[in-house]
Amino acid sequence: MTRRRFYAPPSAFADQTVILAADEARHLRDVLRLKTGDEVYVFNGMGREFRCTVSNTRRDAAELLIEAEVEPAKPESQLQLNLCVALLKGEKFDLVVQKATELGVTKVVPLITRYADIHLRNEADASKRVARWQRIALEAAKQSGRGFVPEISAPVAFDALLASVKDDLRVMFSERGGGALSSLPPSQSVTALIGSEGGWSDEEIEQAGAQDFHIVTFGGRILRAETAAITVTALLQYLFGDLR
Repeated sequence: MTRRRFYAPPSAFADQTVILAADEARHLRDVLRLKTGDEVYVFNGMGREFRCTVSNTRRDAAELLIEAEVEPAKPESQLQLNLCVALLKGEKFDLVVQKATELGVTKVVPLITRYADIHLRNEADASKRVARWQRIALEAAKQSGRGFVPEISAPVAFDALLASVKDDLRVMFSERGGGALSSLPPSQSVTALIGSEGGWSDEEIEQAGAQDFHIVTFGGRILRAETAAITVTALLQYLFGDLR
């Protein structure tokens, strides 16, 4: 039987109970129509999951009794993948967040690049977008059986991102001037950069190379930015993670 999974942050757990907040409680009560005594599973987004039974439901919350801690429905990949993607128009970035989460990404960083497809109006605009992406990542983690919800960072300028990277393997995927994917050394800690549909500027490629990024070009076709981000995640999970 498929697990009926819900999310609650670590702060919602106390002693042998956990409280589901409004959205999760409504899904339990109104969509799945679960009742007192029914079995459910709750994960905390940090890798832990618990088998519970419904104790009490009300309009804005649901109280569950914790029966036992269990292994998450699906194990996490050993690859720690920091996926940095240039800001994209419309729902393209939504798609990247959803599919990258399903494929096991650890963190998604929206990048402000020279040819980024959109420009943020202000801090409120950025916060609104990040909140949306965080909700998408949470739903994708629930659907795919993950016990860990990827971090979605605030948008970061390209220069600032380069200065902050600490991962062992650093890769910029570019439509030009790169080597083969097969040339990358093995690593379980990777930062991968994906540009916008306008690609990278010459200066950005030079900056990345100066910061020990491997420049990689793959395939004989130019991919859309969202396709490239999903493809890169899958390929890196195949090479260094658990996609077999």
